[in-house]
Amino acid sequence: MNAAACNTLLQVCRQGSRSCPPWIWRRESHWQTSLLGLRSVLPMRAEPRKKKKVDPKREQIAKERLRKKLKRLERIPPELIPIEDFTRSTKFLDESRIRKPPQLSEEEQERRALLIKKWSLSKRQEHDAEQEGIASLLESQRKALQELRLESEELYNAAICCDTGMLPLENPGPCNTPPISKYNPPDGKYNDITKVYTQQ
Repeated sequence: MNAAACNTLLQVCRQGSRSCPPWIWRRESHWQTSLLGLRSVLPMRAEPRKKKKVDPKREQIAKERLRKKLKRLERIPPELIPIEDFTRSTKFLDESRIRKPPQLSEEEQERRALLIKKWSLSKRQEHDAEQEGIASLLESQRKALQELRLESEELYNAAICCDTGMLPLENPGPCNTPPISKYNPPDGKYNDITKVYTQQ
């Protein structure tokens, strides 16, 4: 393509041809594409980063240092951190702190033994009464379901199906005082005396 043809093509593009890309007639920079390569991509001026040349002697010295540190750490046995929860303080081993059990009279011992027997008997009676009540309720339920089945099979099937709305069950217990709405309890103050051990 000669110079005259290039000038003619440039004039056509400047007159408002929509098919011509804008970078052909807006040539403001030296790196934009020429008319000879209408379909070519803009050249990229970036280049990959050059890797720094590492001196092999320095790298070898660093590896030797790491190897020496590892050998030094292998020679020293690891220090075990003491567990203070498993060791009792010596002040608790003092025999003068041991309390002697109070000496009870024979009448008091007999009274306590009878009291324990009465308590165990009452708890056994309470347990038996509870078991009898549960057994009677189950027997009543069985009879009622049997009669219901004779009346209608559909009602019997509806009665024995599981009620999924009962779970999860929340049953909060009684409180000493009624709850205060929007109460933010304080964290309290304490002194942290936890010992911190470091490996050397």
